[in-house]
Amino acid sequence: MKISIIGVGLIGGSMALKLKEKNLASFIYGIDNNTQHISDALDLKIIDAGVDLEHGIKNSDLIILAIPVDAARKMLPSVLDLVSDQQTVMDAGSTKAGIVHAVKNHPKRSRFVAFHPMWGTENNGPKSAIAESFSGKAGVICNKEESADDALATVEKVVNALDMHMIYMNAEDHDVHTAYISHISHITSYALANTVLEKEREEETIFQLASSGFSSTVRLAKSHPEMWVPIFKQNKENVLDVLNEHITQLRKFKSALEKENYEYLEELISNANRIRGILR
Repeated sequence: MKISIIGVGLIGGSMALKLKEKNLASFIYGIDNNTQHISDALDLKIIDAGVDLEHGIKNSDLIILAIPVDAARKMLPSVLDLVSDQQTVMDAGSTKAGIVHAVKNHPKRSRFVAFHPMWGTENNGPKSAIAESFSGKAGVICNKEESADDALATVEKVVNALDMHMIYMNAEDHDVHTAYISHISHITSYALANTVLEKEREEETIFQLASSGFSSTVRLAKSHPEMWVPIFKQNKENVLDVLNEHITQLRKFKSALEKENYEYLEELISNANRIRGILR
């Protein structure tokens, strides 16, 4: 089928590469306000042509929004305005309740399938795209009962072609869970990076002494604000909830050290070790 990808960056570019590899896409249009992204995507053969929004939608069977969640929320109604009852629209945003609510009463709501591929890196742009990036990861489809059967089937084909394992849930539950297992990780990483940058003024010392543990913990702090500020904004209440719990846990560690209560400190660490049985 012919596919238009709105936003040919890391996620959109990676999806394009994999869908081409699996022969699910016969032709891919790229739509992006960043002309360099279009140029790079053409050079890398991620897309077959760079076009404007109207042309891409008119000539595609499937339209994928792979742009920041605030932009997707604003653009989706306009995209649905342009599609027929034979076309399918999906997104790839990290928050779902806001975007689902934005088109709740749209006459073409059934042509839209809310989707979140549970993968990402701190990099951006089509040069960072990787065809195998989604393999083995979770592909979440939200509020499937609000989508037409044929539109849902199309997106399920995409998820299978990406080699992801499919999960169905409602948008609100999705946003709660991602706040705990994804969004808080980024806030923690940003905060740790700011802590080190504030207290350690010698950049060379950071570079020379930083262990692999530190590097892996702050890797997410390299993620760009244009993507993550909208995510935190769209999922504010859930993120605040998990952030309050995280601060409570940090205070427990602080109190144990202040009071030299090393038995309690060991208990906190041992309790955290239970994650080994969940994440292998």
